Amino acid sequence: MHVHQGDEVQVLSGNDRGKRGKVLKVIEKTNRVLVEGVNMRVKHLQKTQANPEGGRIEKEFSIAASNVLIWSDKAGKGVRTKTVIVGDKKIRVGVPCGTKFD
Repeated sequence: MHVHQGDEVQVLSGNDRGKRGKVLKVIEKTNRVLVEGVNMRVKHLQKTQANPEGGRIEKEFSIAASNVLIWSDKAGKGVRTKTVIVGDKKIRVGVPCGTKFD
């Protein structure tokens, strides 16, 4: 996957287009990512002994990994990445700017 947990990304499409946020979780099985402050929805909580009043909370829901690009400060925008092998390690490098992300 081109995005890792902890990366800062820019959203390409949807209601949150143009927003930036940190990747909280990567779900490789479904090719989705959870981005901080993006795709916020209201979740209703049932009454329980731990939460006797129940209620509603706003939380992030996942979006497709293809809808985000890694943010590059050097380029000032989201950039595509390519993988370059240096020694025995793979490093992600921004295509237009050459920024190394690992």
